[in-house]
This record gives sequence, structure tokens and C-alpha cells, in this order.
Amino acid sequence: MFSKEIVVTNQVGLYARPATFFIQKANEFKSTIMVEKEERKVNAKSLLGVLSLGIKKGSNIVISAEGADEEEAVKALCALIISNFGE
Repeated sequence: MFSKEIVVTNQVGLYARPATFFIQKANEFKSTIMVEKEERKVNAKSLLGVLSLGIKKGSNIVISAEGADEEEAVKALCALIISNFGE
């Protein structure tokens, strides 16, 4: 298992359009990928799951993956967040 904590810095957080980009990126990988905020953990490949976390600007989240491409998956999702989803 590989995981990394990151702060979401884009204006709207992980909602609507950015969440869709996040899920599309997560689905490019074979690993099981989870997103955790506070005490809740959801599947990173589930739009409803990710939206249910209510991730806003400034939120600390942990992205973790388990599988053949786990490290690559976590790094790619963190890079997407750091790039502010291309905004």
C-alpha cells in the first residue's frame, strides 16, 4: 500500500468538474484507490463517494492505493490536485 497526504488548493475543492477529472484519472489505474478525509474513507473511483466527503479548498485528504500500479496512481492523483485541475 502506498499513500500520501495532500491539501486541496483549488477554488471549489473536489466538487463537480474537478471531482469528475479526479475520478477519470483514478479509473486509469488498476489499483484499488481510496480517498480519506477525517474519519471517512471512500473509493476514489466513485463520484458519489468522493462528493460525499465534502472536500473544500484547504481540506487535508489522504490518497491511498493498493495494487500493481499503486505508487504511480497516488502520484498522478496528487499531481492533478497540485495542478489545480488545470484551472
